[in-house]
Amino acid sequence: MSRINDVGGVVGFPAVVQEPDEPPFHADWEAHVFALNGALIKAGVYNLDEFRDAQERMDPQAHLAASYYERWFTAITTLLAEKGVATPAELGG
Repeated sequence: MSRINDVGGVVGFPAVVQEPDEPPFHADWEAHVFALNGALIKAGVYNLDEFRDAQERMDPQAHLAASYYERWFTAITTLLAEKGVATPAELGG
C-alpha cells in the first residue's frame, strides 16, 4: 500500500526546483525542529522508523499543504502524544 509520500512516477507534481546556495534552514524554527528531533531520537523517545511512519500517516491533504519541517513538527507532536510524553492539550492540539 503506498502512502502520500510515495509519489515516484505519479503525474501532476511540479518539478523540484533547487535554490542555488540554498541555506539548510529558511527560518529559525526549522533549525529548532531539526535539533528537537535529534534530541528526542538520541534520548530514545522514538526511533527514526517511528518518526518516518508518523510523517507518512499524516492526512494526505495536510501532508501536501505542509512544508518539509512542518511535516517534521507534526510527526514529533504526534509521537510525543502517542508515547505519553505530552498530552494533546500540552502540545496545543
